[in-house]
Amino acid sequence: MKTIKQKQNETFVVLKEKLGWTNPMQAPRLLKAVISVGTGSLKDKKKNELVADRLTKITGQKPAPRGAKKAVAAFKTRLGDLIGYQITLRGPRLFGFLDKFLNVALPRTKDFRGISSKAIDEMGNITIGIREHTIFPETADEDLRDIFGMAITIVTSAKNRAEALAFFEHIGIPFRKK
Repeated sequence: MKTIKQKQNETFVVLKEKLGWTNPMQAPRLLKAVISVGTGSLKDKKKNELVADRLTKITGQKPAPRGAKKAVAAFKTRLGDLIGYQITLRGPRLFGFLDKFLNVALPRTKDFRGISSKAIDEMGNITIGIREHTIFPETADEDLRDIFGMAITIVTSAKNRAEALAFFEHIGIPFRKK
């Protein structure tokens, strides 16, 4: 089975006739993956530490805490309050995470029917929402009381939506059948 890095390297050869490329530098590449988790305005430090610890286990990298950009009285937040975590993966960690995400975690998702192709934006990036972090094998199934979701944004160098869709299909992202 080919890895995502190997599939990315052969993108130009496979898609050049379909998209009319003449130069291998026109082929899109994966730039980074951004994983973000919103914890809300939790005053519970143990739950925030738990989220940070699980994210570290899942991605292999320590998450950066994100603070509130402005105070909102209705949400009882103040400027700078911890409201989430974010991780940016590049290079070998990016490819390792995506291999694990596409080949191990997504098949473990309950009632998974594929990812909507509408998740690709006009700049050639895709954002995938995950409802439960427990689909990753690193998380212990015994602690089912603290389940959180996350957003995974995969950033590419694709010029438009059509290029990105062809590239994502080539590297193996399972899209929903229409």
